[in-house]
Amino acid sequence: MSAEGGLGGDQVEGRHAVAELLAHGTRRVSELLAVPGPGTDELVALARDRGVRVRRLDAASFARLARTEVPQGVIAKAAPISPTPLEALARPGPGGAPPFLVVLDQVTDPHNLGAILRSAVGAGATGVVLGRHRGAHLSPAACKAAAGAVEHVRFALVAGVPAALRDLARLKVWTVGLEAGAAVDLEAVNVLDAAVALVFGAEGAGLSPLVRSRCEVLCQIPLVGPLESLNVAAAAAIACFTVARKRA
Repeated sequence: MSAEGGLGGDQVEGRHAVAELLAHGTRRVSELLAVPGPGTDELVALARDRGVRVRRLDAASFARLARTEVPQGVIAKAAPISPTPLEALARPGPGGAPPFLVVLDQVTDPHNLGAILRSAVGAGATGVVLGRHRGAHLSPAACKAAAGAVEHVRFALVAGVPAALRDLARLKVWTVGLEAGAAVDLEAVNVLDAAVALVFGAEGAGLSPLVRSRCEVLCQIPLVGPLESLNVAAAAAIACFTVARKRA
């Protein structure tokens, strides 16, 4: 979570994430820090083409500024990602396409958050809902794991996920919670091609009781092997691409 309680995203590390940040061009990038070498020189050239100030550093100086384990020799300083009102995420998209949202209930691991964002964007999700408290936000680790996905989706930052689910239901968006052992299989849910929000719970604990009670549909991903549940990022990937397939 960002120190200011916002979404974060102001420090982006890793070549894929920085390349998407520079190429997409929707956020102001104030500075690029880079260790000279193969893989970073192209990003330095792209940054200069965009009018971004470039500072070349030796490896030791760069390592002191990095906040991820493998920043791949490049750090971008950017404007934080601005949240979008929940009501705006619930509106139809271009051509009247129904919204496809992902809601995260206390997912705390930034690598899981980044992986979920990458899958969600790849499956065509139009928005992500994060709680203001007790969950990961767009830290450098999350942005790096997302590999640029944060530049291609809008985020709502809500005071509480249970209240947000109530608001989404009022806005005619189906809220579908993923929970191991639910009575209904994901494939049998018949609202995935409508306005829908997939809801995923915390690592280990799953959906909190109040969030579970606010979901209009609870479903599971059926497992064949002996394990009882999937990692939240793996479950999100399966569920998001199930929505994409239903909509295709």
